[in-house]
Amino acid sequence: MKALILTNECPPHIYGGAGVHVDHLLREMTAVSSGADRFDVLCFGDQNQSDPHLQVTGVPQIFFPIPELKRSRLGDTLLRNAVMTATADAADIIHCHTWYTYMAGCLLKQILAAPLVVTTHSLEPHRPWKKDQLGDSYHATCWLEKTAMENADGIIAVSETMKKNVMDLYQIHPEKIQVIYNGVDTRFFCETFRPETLRTYGIDPDRPYILFVGRITRQKGIMHLIRAIAMVDPGVQIVMCASAPDTREIAQEMETRVKSARQESGREILWISETIPLQDLPVLYSHAAVFVCPSVYEPFGIINLEAGACSTPVVAAAVGGIPEVVVHEETGLLVPFEAHEDAEPKSPEIFAADLAAAINTLVQAPEKRAQMGAAARKRIEKHFSWTSIARQTLDFYHHLIKKRIPGLPMPPETGFPASG
Repeated sequence: MKALILTNECPPHIYGGAGVHVDHLLREMTAVSSGADRFDVLCFGDQNQSDPHLQVTGVPQIFFPIPELKRSRLGDTLLRNAVMTATADAADIIHCHTWYTYMAGCLLKQILAAPLVVTTHSLEPHRPWKKDQLGDSYHATCWLEKTAMENADGIIAVSETMKKNVMDLYQIHPEKIQVIYNGVDTRFFCETFRPETLRTYGIDPDRPYILFVGRITRQKGIMHLIRAIAMVDPGVQIVMCASAPDTREIAQEMETRVKSARQESGREILWISETIPLQDLPVLYSHAAVFVCPSVYEPFGIINLEAGACSTPVVAAAVGGIPEVVVHEETGLLVPFEAHEDAEPKSPEIFAADLAAAINTLVQAPEKRAQMGAAARKRIEKHFSWTSIARQTLDFYHHLIKKRIPGLPMPPETGFPASG
């Protein structure tokens, strides 16, 4: 089998969950697949890697000498898709990640006569704040996503919630959608204690702290956490590793809100605005009393797996696929984002107060935190292995190839797992 993978993010250029997913999935698929299988990757960047089973080719940014250009990001994306379409070789299956590659995927399905798989890491219509980042191009990204969903032979949803959302939003038949969770590298993300590393960031290893790690975007709910800070128990350090703002406006809002929170609460707030080196993340997770994920939209939430794999309990908003990752009262605490009466979002003040109450509950209960952390690690080892996820993905590939070519025998020990 020859699989063609189309993605924006691919090592070393990773900035979000989709990139983490692609990185680990490629690694594990090449490790567990048949020696005859080959994976060709076309991505955004300058990558150039080649070995017998994996070839990664980057498509560089294409600069426009047009001063009147109004939609440079969309234009660059579409041009890179055109290059992918023009350069892709024969393939038995095509696998797209995110709207950045959907145009190329749909065109190559026709050109190569190969089945198309799309992994839904998120859904554009559920992220209206992206319009702040993309302007009127946002409407085009929604259309590209809809077109890809309708043209795909198979869709991988990263959670049961995501599967339902795809069915409801695009009227896709459930048999076309396979739920395959995201995973985490439990060998890398594990309990790692290095107090000296904390000190380099200005964190006192002898005092409890709550931790946030994420991009500065409406989706991650960082503003809700800032609002909750004044209600968190005194003496608890606040550590926010928040970087890569979507827009200049949200970067400015972040600075203003942090400054106000410091003045109004009279407490120290450590905001680390640079991207944390990967090797330091397990240390920050492991030492934290609580990891906080206040996301208002999260199809899955790999970040919660990383924290749990380091035996740290999580306080998270009960949105999207998060309840499939964080088990309430077992591996952490879930905070409803919606009011029960009308299913509308709570007021920002009420949600922030509920977040703070859940944080305080765990900060004040060290034994409970330890139990939850151990339970999180055990559950993640059992259910979220990248090896298992890679095998499920390969099974789905073979299922779709066989469906396209009736009578084609399945590889040994390969079966298509029923979706949850």
